[in-house]
Amino acid sequence: MIIISLLLLDSLLPHLSFTASVNVGIVNGRDARPHSRPYMVSIQNNGRHVCGGFLISDQFVMTAAHCKTGGNLEVLAGVHDLTRKDWTIRISVKSYHEQADLMILELNRRVQLNVIINPIPIPTRPDIRVDINCSVAGWGQLTPYGPTGLTLQEANVTIMSDGDCQVQWGQLYSDAQMCVHGYGGTCQGDSGGPLVCGNTAVGVTSFGSNLYCNDPDKFNVYTKISAFIPWIQKITN
Repeated sequence: MIIISLLLLDSLLPHLSFTASVNVGIVNGRDARPHSRPYMVSIQNNGRHVCGGFLISDQFVMTAAHCKTGGNLEVLAGVHDLTRKDWTIRISVKSYHEQADLMILELNRRVQLNVIINPIPIPTRPDIRVDINCSVAGWGQLTPYGPTGLTLQEANVTIMSDGDCQVQWGQLYSDAQMCVHGYGGTCQGDSGGPLVCGNTAVGVTSFGSNLYCNDPDKFNVYTKISAFIPWIQKITN
């Protein structure tokens, strides 16, 4: 497995370079280095990107529950540019498990893990600090009603206090959620993607302002993964 991964990495090196972008994908984001987030997957319906998601093991993907639209979903792993099929693996979903706005997809088969397809850890304890720097990523829209980004975008964000979030969202905000804000942020199509702090996915993109992406008066809200640890462990065994 190590030798195969090293050979694969060697073949990818010409493609693993930074590319410049301005105001594309995630609002005020930047191009992610290709395959630098090997846990990211595109959740698709009839071959069309509908949401982001992320691998938490070789057979389970985490995303937002509201991403379950009509029809059967598929997971596209190993993807950076949605228009390119090299290195990608398309897997159908065996079963859906939903709790609040959190959903775990059990894949029909285990994926072979390597340098461009690899899960990300999730919390084991419910402790998330306010004001720490984190990041988000996705293939969402460039503007609230504009086209989606074709290559994976990312942005830095900061976790805000529950008090500030409660003031902005009122009864829509609960103990099982948290909100973030930054110069860049998520937009439509980024739902289900991870909020990453350090090397751990601590949240799942849930919702934001209906009028503006990354609205300073309505912080983006994320489902708090640590609030569902026993349920997640039961599903994934």
